[in-house]
Amino acid sequence: MAEIVSEIKEKFPDCAVTLSLGERSKESYKRLYEAGADRYLLRHETANAAHYGRLHPSYMSLENRKKCLYNLKEIGYQTSCGIMVGSPYQTVENIYEDIMFMKDLQPHMIGIGPFITHKDTPFKDFKSGSVEDTLALLAVLRLIFPRVLLPATTALGTLDPMGREKGILAGANVLMPNLSPVGVRKKYSLYDNKICTGEEAAECNVCLRNRISRIGYQVADCRGDYGAVYE
Repeated sequence: MAEIVSEIKEKFPDCAVTLSLGERSKESYKRLYEAGADRYLLRHETANAAHYGRLHPSYMSLENRKKCLYNLKEIGYQTSCGIMVGSPYQTVENIYEDIMFMKDLQPHMIGIGPFITHKDTPFKDFKSGSVEDTLALLAVLRLIFPRVLLPATTALGTLDPMGREKGILAGANVLMPNLSPVGVRKKYSLYDNKICTGEEAAECNVCLRNRISRIGYQVADCRGDYGAVYE
């Protein structure tokens, strides 16, 4: 991975390389950062240890997840945490704890989206999260973190045909089009009925731009760094 990152930065020095490779050692994070990685996406999923234990296998721990996030920030990454709104067993108190954890971590990006079931997981019989609750939390987070990178996720667009547009209007300022080859997308679907599984990368990009222009916004072709202002 370090070699891949290094090659990307050599060919595209002005781009921001964002990784999402889960929990790793501090030494591994540092090596990837030194190779040229700029950002790291790692959702904390929940700030409550008991809730975390109900969502993850026993060999994983919230303590280690948080340690990884703080290590990423210490190394110098633009660091992202986040949750799934409406995840199994989640309570309003859990979301409050999440916000307090975010205030302590002060992430550069916060990735939140509605929980969506997947037929091949232990949570297949749970109800998916709410678009309305996700939009409300996006608005709250924008008020608390006025400079943070806040994606309008594909999950929002999966549950609501106008979900990503509603996310932008609620306070989100980041979009993530799917650029992977169409033939492999269904091999790593994180939830059922995910949108954008049949469009080529260029088609998906153009479609997203057109949709955003209809609500009065333009997609900025830039690194989109934390706290930057674009006109």
